[in-house]
Amino acid sequence: MDQERKQRMLLWLVALGFFMQTLDATIVNTALPAMARSLGESPLRMQSVVVAYSLTMAMLIPATGWVADRFGTRRIYVGAIVLFVIGSVLCALAPSLDALVAARVVQGAGGALLLPVGRLVVLRTFPRERFLQAMSFVAIPGLVGPLIGPTLGGWLVQAASWHWIFLINLPVGLIGALATLRYMPAPAPVAVGRFDLTGYLLLAFGMAAVSLALDGLSGLGLRQASVLMLMIFGLASLTTYWLHALRRPDPLFSPRLFRIGALRIGLLGNLFSRLGSSCMPFLIPLLLQVTMGYSPAQAGMMMLPVALASMSMKRVTTPLIRRHGYRRVLVVNTLLVGLTMASFGFATPGQPLVVTVVQLALFGAVNSMQFTAMNTLTLKDLEPDNASSGNSLLSMVQMLAMGMGVAAAGAVLAAFTAHFGMDGVQTLQAFRATFVCMALITMASAGIFGQLESGDSHVALAIKQQDPPEPG
Repeated sequence: MDQERKQRMLLWLVALGFFMQTLDATIVNTALPAMARSLGESPLRMQSVVVAYSLTMAMLIPATGWVADRFGTRRIYVGAIVLFVIGSVLCALAPSLDALVAARVVQGAGGALLLPVGRLVVLRTFPRERFLQAMSFVAIPGLVGPLIGPTLGGWLVQAASWHWIFLINLPVGLIGALATLRYMPAPAPVAVGRFDLTGYLLLAFGMAAVSLALDGLSGLGLRQASVLMLMIFGLASLTTYWLHALRRPDPLFSPRLFRIGALRIGLLGNLFSRLGSSCMPFLIPLLLQVTMGYSPAQAGMMMLPVALASMSMKRVTTPLIRRHGYRRVLVVNTLLVGLTMASFGFATPGQPLVVTVVQLALFGAVNSMQFTAMNTLTLKDLEPDNASSGNSLLSMVQMLAMGMGVAAAGAVLAAFTAHFGMDGVQTLQAFRATFVCMALITMASAGIFGQLESGDSHVALAIKQQDPPEPG
């Protein structure tokens, strides 16, 4: 019973880390128009605030597995919370957009350690047959952030100022740090090899260059030649890393990981599926406030259906995977995610409120199922000796896709805005076209999940036979 209690507290502790992440992300997205007005910027060019955070996480995550093994998960988890809080304070004190982006880099450095280390602790603590259930449990408290984040962010913007959306992380971070010291077990020593610094630099530069090339099309104002050069150098750096990893005995991410079919398909599916869907928390608040006349508080309230539907689907996802298998669930659900995204292309300022609520709830439901199914598919076949590397690789791909998705959506929105114009109906047309384009990217990723073995049902059956029955 004591061991069971410790495991339960550990799950709540990791969920608190997810809560900090989701609270910050949802508050920031809702407050972007207010930030733009305060800093003298266009709200349609504020994606750099989101991209800087996600890209920093993606760049630092490759080192998190080695760092966690070298210095211990508990020590790194506490340090990550402290760094995240320091970054939040710097964001609140930022006097300009450039300073805010720099502070988001500091905050992203803390998040880069916080997110994968927490999942790694769960992966190493719970046996494989309980991993799916444990991750589903962790995700439910973590979704409290999106539940209160948009509403709280909108209220803070109207009642005080946008600076307070970052200061709200201080009490949460304090509780998390104290709980980590008390409840997270000290890990057993783990033998670690020499850190692959050359590989890390190649990988980090490649991701940064590709992401900045996408963001340069709209947010940075770079010329087309500069964007092309960044893209070429970025892809060349990523290719060089792959060749480097093939020759090195202990690379950051061994190419041998890709021999695991579930991980290979899960990573590719995560990248391209999130490339489309991850722009929605950025685009929806902008759509509501810029073209449909919503106040920050109203836009925040409208995100409640997304969070509530997401939470309700967590209990449904596991039984569906058990019954139908990963392949069928992911192929069908990916298409549904794309269709719900495309439905926002029909949004109008005068449409009934119930229509908007239904749109948001449907998207939240299928998107929640997508994330749970993709993540567990990717990690389920990892062995203890490659769990740290595989977990960090998944986290890196997720953050890279989020940053690239927002950057791509910003570039597409800027292109359509230049085409249609920036007055009233023209801006709405640009948003509509952007939603449809990003939806098509998401739907195309269904073909990746279709490459799973047709006999995937035996995997679901094995989970069903080994998993203890779910409570309630």
